[in-house]
Order: sequence, then structure tokens, then C-alpha cells
Amino acid sequence: MKKNNGKYGVALLALALANFNLSAQDGGDGTTSELNPLNVIGSKIDAPALTSGLKTSLSVDSSPKSLSIMSADQIKAQGLNSVGDIIDYTPGVNNSQGEGHRDAAVIRGVRTTQDFYRDGIRDDVQYYRPLYNIEQVEIIRGPDALLSGFGGGYGLINRVSKKGQIGEDFTVLSGSIDTFGEHNVQLDKNMQLNDKTALRVNIFGENLENHRDFYYGDGIGLNPTLKYDLGGGSTLDISYEYLDQERFIDRGIPTGADNKPVKALKDIVFGDPTENYSTHEAHILRAIFEHQATDNFTGRLAASHSHHDKLYQNFYVPDSWGAAKTNGYDANAGTVALDGYVDTTKRKTSIISYDLSGEFETGGIIHSVSVGAEYLDTDNDNDRYHANWIRSNTNAVSFGDADTDIFSIAEFPGNLAGGVGQTADGNTTTNYYTGANRVRADQTFADIKVLSFYLNDEIALTDSIDLILGARFDNMDIGVSGTTTGSDEDDTISPRIGLIFDLTEQASLYASYSETFAPKAGDQYAKVSANDDKIDPDTFENLEFGLRYDLPMGLSFSAAYFEVEANKPEYDTVTMTSSMVKSDISGFELQLIGTLTDQWFLSAGYTSLDAKANGGNPLREAPENMFSIWNNYNVSDRLALNLGVIYQDETVMKTGSSAILPEYARVDVGANYALTENTIVGLNIENLTDELYFPHSHSIHQASVGAPINAMLSITSSF
Repeated sequence: MKKNNGKYGVALLALALANFNLSAQDGGDGTTSELNPLNVIGSKIDAPALTSGLKTSLSVDSSPKSLSIMSADQIKAQGLNSVGDIIDYTPGVNNSQGEGHRDAAVIRGVRTTQDFYRDGIRDDVQYYRPLYNIEQVEIIRGPDALLSGFGGGYGLINRVSKKGQIGEDFTVLSGSIDTFGEHNVQLDKNMQLNDKTALRVNIFGENLENHRDFYYGDGIGLNPTLKYDLGGGSTLDISYEYLDQERFIDRGIPTGADNKPVKALKDIVFGDPTENYSTHEAHILRAIFEHQATDNFTGRLAASHSHHDKLYQNFYVPDSWGAAKTNGYDANAGTVALDGYVDTTKRKTSIISYDLSGEFETGGIIHSVSVGAEYLDTDNDNDRYHANWIRSNTNAVSFGDADTDIFSIAEFPGNLAGGVGQTADGNTTTNYYTGANRVRADQTFADIKVLSFYLNDEIALTDSIDLILGARFDNMDIGVSGTTTGSDEDDTISPRIGLIFDLTEQASLYASYSETFAPKAGDQYAKVSANDDKIDPDTFENLEFGLRYDLPMGLSFSAAYFEVEANKPEYDTVTMTSSMVKSDISGFELQLIGTLTDQWFLSAGYTSLDAKANGGNPLREAPENMFSIWNNYNVSDRLALNLGVIYQDETVMKTGSSAILPEYARVDVGANYALTENTIVGLNIENLTDELYFPHSHSIHQASVGAPINAMLSITSSF
């Protein structure tokens, strides 16, 4: 088993950094560096703005939505390496386990693997999204079909790509290593090809490690982008991305009689060292053409085509197994049941959209209008095989559940490897995912076509009152064949209305109502039944009231109260009637971001949730209270210090269950130091207090074990 040397690694890295700093006080050539160490402090003019792909001309301060934007500078300064890391420091959002092979966000109390976007374009395949080619990440809360199209029942996460910069030549090279041995290298190179063209190339490679046995991972990414200045205000951005990723899948540990993760099992991985893994290969093409359509209107044509090939297979401890629904974890017997499956997904998606945005005036009233159309075509093939345990002793006890067998906890690790294991009663058992003994769970071939039209009008009624009116029409046609056969066609109209009242130049109030819908096929388009065409799709309604206030010292404060109602029709095949299943979520968010002084940047958020399913049960992984704060303090022109704290209240692991993830608080610290005018080193320490915590889960006996104290040393050079 691995031994955690994190504490020793932290000390060694800190010592190495201190020695490195002392030897470089003069910048290496006797001069003093003028480079601020990853300074995230800037004026409001420099503050991140929403990408043009999100169909609004409103600034962040004026948008009638709860939203957060994290820039690449802040991501780098905090030492964040994933979308999940960003979520930890964002109000209204928390992480789910994602079964160890995908990003999974809980937005305002509801888990999703679908509501991810890139430059405003849907990116809904299940994988871990890297950040090497990302300029900023935008997290928008509340359903709004105008932004998301279908899905987005509680919000969306949009990554904004780095694009070519005409007139500049630069190279940024960075690398990092942490105390588990994980390392990452990145290259960001921009080349001026001529006075109208720039090529930007982003590359990354990573080797993953963590505190858990057997864990490994490798990933590479290549993303060249071309920017053309076509003249007359027209530009064309063309991008190709290749990703190749593999990683071990860790589904966590069981829950005990006290309804909490069993701390005594924190060092055990309930899986197979060679059979728990995921692979993902992707080819993604994007093109965005922006032009001046008329004197008052600009046009944006976006086209993308992606091809994803995903596989994941794993063993895990189920909630229960067999006809008798036996608990997957037996503390008295010292055993666990292991279930498993292998799942493959091949998905091709083509999306094309065109927007026109601009201003015009009628009767002294200014209208900022965005109108457009979008077409999506997805071909999704999904195949799944259950684990099939066959014992070599044909006289052994049969559990009547071929995809589950029973193993002794005391024998982990060692009693399962390569799909062959020793059961709790001493028999040899072999799992079959392939060959004549494999058992197919399901196979689906889905074809999804969506045609959309949308209109948004931001009306300046007076100097202090803006009215937002919008609507989106979607025609969605989903057909599924294979193990499950069915089709579902829906026409929906999703409205949006908002009112913004500027109290002063510094303060404003807003109220908004918005809707979106989700098809009955689910996040990954594999659940269409024969009766889905008889009922409406799931709908989500968001009512929100908010306040924004710019404090004199440079801080921006926002507060929002929201109510989200989910309506999910169900069809009764006996009575041949439909009924409505509802869940209700209400709460409020507070966010404070900006500068306390010229040296001190602060980002803080608090969320209070009351998330209930139909019948009043708390929704899974929807904590009542969440809090985060991050500070960046510039001690000098060369040195910046960071301090972050995240807190998450206890939450149920599964709706209707009493199993809980306990509350936890984590403290992170860091420092960034400018060695020279073009080189910065950083040290980020996570979980400074070395708390044992369980940040998320997938279900009752699958609680993730948080990492102990660990440090990451990074270096970034630009030239």
C-alpha cells in the first residue's frame, strides 16, 4: 500500500522554495523585477466580462442572474487544476464524485453531468475537462433556456477558450509537481504570422497521482487556434483540439451503522488495481466568425463538430444487492459486495448557430437585441456490460446475483486483481466483461436533433430601469433503438423576463423569471421509453431577486434569493394518465469580490439551500450551508501570499437515505514569488490542517476520501 509522505514533502518543497528565493533575490542579474506575482487585482475596466457566446450584451454587474467568473490569473494563483477545484470556491455550486471518471456538478442542489459548455457551445460528454487552454470559467446559476438551450435545469458552467492574439508574439511555459508525485507541463505559444493572422498553440501533458492506492492517470492535449482579421470588423477563429486521457477509477468507501463513511476504511480502495479505469479520446473542431452585419448589428456564426470515444469500467460497493436487497457492506462479517460494469460511449455532435446582436432606438427607448437560431445533431452509441462473476468451484454457494460477489475486507488489497479474486468464503471467482460469458446490460443508439430560435431584448425604459424580455423555441426529436426502443418529440417555448433598477451608480436591484426544459432521455440520452412521447418534458422554473452594490473600497457585493421548481411528468401505463412529480429548492447566495486595499484581493461566497424532493426528503448532496473565501495579498512587487477556506455542511448521500457526508472545513494556503521579470514560482498547500474529510460521493457506499495535507510547487516563465 502507498504510504502518505505528504507532510514530509510539504516541508521539503517549502525548504527548496526558500533556498530558491534566497538565491534569486536580485533576479539573477543584479536587477529588481518589475513583475507582480500573479496579480489578480485590477480595475473594474479589467474585470472579466461574459463571453459573447452567452447571448447577452449586459455586463456582469447588470445581468439579472447569479453568476461567477474566475479568470486564468486567479486559477493560476490559487493553484487550481480542474473544474472541480474551481467549483470548491464558487457559491451555489458543489462537487459530486462523478464515479471517478467525469466532472459532476451540483448546481443549486441538483447533480448534473450535462450542463457544461465551451464558448457558449454545448459540451455534454462525461469526462474531466482540462484547463490548459482556458481564459476564464463562467458559472451561471438558475435555469435559463435562452442561454443553455435544453438542460441547464439549475445553471451551467461555461469555459472560455484562449484565442490567437494578432500583433503579439509570446511563449508561456509552466510546470508543476506535488507531494504525491503528480506533475503537469503546459505550453502556451502565440505567433504573429502576418499583420492579419495569429496562431496560438496550447499543449499540456500530465501524470496523475494522489493519496489513494493504485491511483494513476495520464493525459495529453493539443489545441492550435488560428485567428484571422478579415477586415471591416470581421474576425474568424478556427480551433482544433485533441485529447487523450486515462485514469484509475476510485469509487470511495462504505458507510457504517452511524450513517457516516467508515473512517477505519479510509486507506482501502474497493476495486481492482487493473480493471478500474477510464479512457477518453476526443477530436473537437470549432469555428467562430464574427462580423459587422450592419452599422448597428454584429453577427456571430459558430460551428463545431466533436467526436468522443469514452470507456469506463469499475468495481464498487453497491447500496444493496440481490433480490433480498442485502446491504453492500456488512461490518459484522467484515465483508463487502462488489458490483461492476464496463460502459462505452461513442458520440458525434455537430452544432451550428447564428446570432445577430445590436442596438436600435424607438420612441426614445433603446433596445439591445440578440436574435438567433441553432441546430444540433448528435449521434450517441452506448454499450454496457455487467460484471459476471463465475466461481471455479461449481458447488460454491450461489448468490443469485451474477454481477455481485462477496469479499473479505481484511484481504484488501490483494484478493482482487485482473478480474480474478478470492471470495470471503475462500472460493476463486473470475469476472467476465468480454468473451462468451459476458452479460450485456443494455445497448442504445440515440439520435438527437434540435432546432432552436431565440430572441432577447434588453430595453432601457429609463436611465435607471431596464426590462429584459426573451424567449426560446426548441423543436427536439430524440430516437433511441437497441435494448430500449422509443422516441420523443417535443416543441417547447421557454420564456425569460427580468427587471433591473439602478438605485444609484453603485447599487442596483433586479428580479427575474426564467425557464428551461430537459428531455426524458436524461443527461446522456439513453432512457427514452415507449410512453415518453405521451408526456411533456421536464421543466424548470426560476424566480430570483437580487441586489448588487459596489462598495467604496473596491469590493463588489451581490445577494440573491431564488426559488427553483422542477416539474417532472410521469406516465402510468395502467391508468394511461400522467402525473407530476415536483421538487422545490429555495435559498440565497452572497458573494463578495474585489479589492480591500491596493494589495489585498478577496473573493468570498456563502450559500444557504433548502432543497427538497417530492415528499419532502432532502435532495442528495445539497448541503444547507456552504462557504468559501480566498485572499490574495501582495506583500511586495515580488511576493504574494494566499489564504483560502472552504466549508460544506453535512448532506445526505442519496435522496431518501439517512446516510450522510459529514460537514467539513478545509484550509488552503499559498505563495507566489517573482524570481525575475518573466519567471514566477508558486507553492500551494491544500488541507493545511490535515483534516480527514469526505468531500462528495456517488451513493451510500461510495464516499470519496479527501486528500491529506499536500503541496504543489509550480513555475511559470514567459518570454
